[in-house]
Amino acid sequence: MPCSRGVRRVQRPILLTAVATCALYGIPGMSPFSAGRAPGLAMVEGGEEEGPGFVTKVVGAAAQGATAATVAAILSAVTEPIVNRLLVKRMTFAAAFNEISFSLVSNFFLTTFPTNMMKFPVFEVINMALSFTDLSGAVRGVVNGWLFCTVMLPVTNYRFRKSMGWEINPALLYQAYVPTVTRDIVYGWSRGAVGNALNSAMAPDTFFAKAFVFGITVFAACIISSPGNEWRGYTLQPPNRKLPFAEYFKPVNYVRSTGVGATIMGIALMVGMLATPYAEIAFAFVKGHSMVVIGILLLGGIAAGVMKR
Repeated sequence: MPCSRGVRRVQRPILLTAVATCALYGIPGMSPFSAGRAPGLAMVEGGEEEGPGFVTKVVGAAAQGATAATVAAILSAVTEPIVNRLLVKRMTFAAAFNEISFSLVSNFFLTTFPTNMMKFPVFEVINMALSFTDLSGAVRGVVNGWLFCTVMLPVTNYRFRKSMGWEINPALLYQAYVPTVTRDIVYGWSRGAVGNALNSAMAPDTFFAKAFVFGITVFAACIISSPGNEWRGYTLQPPNRKLPFAEYFKPVNYVRSTGVGATIMGIALMVGMLATPYAEIAFAFVKGHSMVVIGILLLGGIAAGVMKR
């Protein structure tokens, strides 16, 4: 059955995720908690306390990013195709949702997983490296947005085109650089500024409260940076199906694309932050019981082979 084949295709990257993350955890200083930050929280902070050295913190941030990337890849496989259709095709939410199928989601996961394993650790490493500078949180967000966009735009555009089912053209992997870097700089600045303001005003004292504030921060940052995102979407339209400027930027289209997109991103990243500690526990269990896990996988493979006959 097609559904069964799709499930089997998804099982391989999930297994690779566990193996890769366990390998990261085996290196001294790779625990995300060693960096003294909330797990999965890839946001600009006001400052860092005295603690481990530069290399230890950067390597720990990479591990934290890898764990968060795994959780986010699963969420992104469902949400990104919807958000991108709202942004570029200017579809209604119902129409965009109707285009989403299990086959599309499972195939797109094979894109979100490896690209997240590049993007998230890079973001965390840049952010952690900048924490050793004297820059304020907001300025660090600006620098982070510029560096991250410049380095990762080919990956971002590759992933975008895969989510839309479009041909991958290497010549277009740096398409829409100016609107994208503008969006990312504004997003990085606003995420740092809004995050600091909300944390000061709300003073969350539980992990769930911190995740909730994080979700609000992401939602607000998406709204603030939305003009750059809309500019990017307009630039990425295929030439043969490009909507006129006046039609593309109709207020109803802008409100739908930005409102729904920001809501999805805020909820997805909040859920990702909440799920990351459980993912870390699962990967730690795999690390400590590797032979048991290998045995279970072998038995599962044998059982699957028997059932295919």
